[in-house]
Amino acid sequence: MKLKEIAAHLGCQLAGDGEVDISGVAGLEEAGPSELTFLSNPVYRTEMAATRAAAIIVGPEVGPQKIPALVSENPYLDFARALELFHRPPRPAPGIHPTAVIAPTARLGEQASLGPYVVIGENARIGHHAVLHAHVTIYEGAEIGDDFCAHSHAVVREFCRIGDRVILQNGAVIGADGYGFARRADGTHQKIAQAGIVTIEDDVEIQAHACVDRAAVGETRIGRGSKIDNLVQIGHACQVGENAIICAQTGIGGSTVLGNNVVLAGQVGIINHLRLGDNVQVTAQSGVGHDVPDGQKLSGSPAFDNRQWLRSTAVYQRLPELQRAVRRLEGKDHK
Repeated sequence: MKLKEIAAHLGCQLAGDGEVDISGVAGLEEAGPSELTFLSNPVYRTEMAATRAAAIIVGPEVGPQKIPALVSENPYLDFARALELFHRPPRPAPGIHPTAVIAPTARLGEQASLGPYVVIGENARIGHHAVLHAHVTIYEGAEIGDDFCAHSHAVVREFCRIGDRVILQNGAVIGADGYGFARRADGTHQKIAQAGIVTIEDDVEIQAHACVDRAAVGETRIGRGSKIDNLVQIGHACQVGENAIICAQTGIGGSTVLGNNVVLAGQVGIINHLRLGDNVQVTAQSGVGHDVPDGQKLSGSPAFDNRQWLRSTAVYQRLPELQRAVRRLEGKDHK
């Protein structure tokens, strides 16, 4: 594909020879002489100078390049869009594998593709153009929209509701029982029936082995456009707003409410019954034990303001030196 064709598709400004042939896309260090690369972080300017790529996507602040460039307001986004021009994940042909088990009362939309050993329960509803890979299980009464894609061993439990264009990666579980038990007088535990559901709105992706638990009553809800990484646990009756980013190994306690555009980095822990406002960011391995207003950025465990945390960690590294200084001062005071 000619570079000028890619520029037109992305809506980027072309700087340099638009007749360059592009065969694919790659990172700065890996790109070869027929590939397109990108720079979105100024930290990597050194790698940019040494790249062997045929062309590069850059922001307008970067300036002229030694190779043809596509000037973009969002180089990372346009790199992702360019990647789609060269890589399309294989899509199985429509059809139902003979080993699939579909309940008589289940309903499938047009152009569905069901792989080996897929199971669909009674009264389940699945929209048009669904792709269910091998060993996917859809329980009784689940309602799923159009363009659904579930990879091997994904599970949607009974009566859960899923919108359009939702992707479940391998082993994702939607609607398993919430962790609810009442303690008896003798120390044993009474299981609390989990009678609620999970609702997943449009354009959500839930990645491998993540779990979204059903509510005891009511629902657990994941807002439109949110992306949930591998091995995330979302507890019963949580409400996640739109366009949230929840990274790997994060755990969210039951009945927690997250606003829109929240970002939780890897291994964040949030206790139950909290409220985090819109645009909150929590950095990796932080533990949140209190409500958080809109727009805050937190770090640490227990988590507090990120700027204060950065100053505190800088002091932490100097504690041995400070301890020696205090001991010297104490020694002088005793004389």
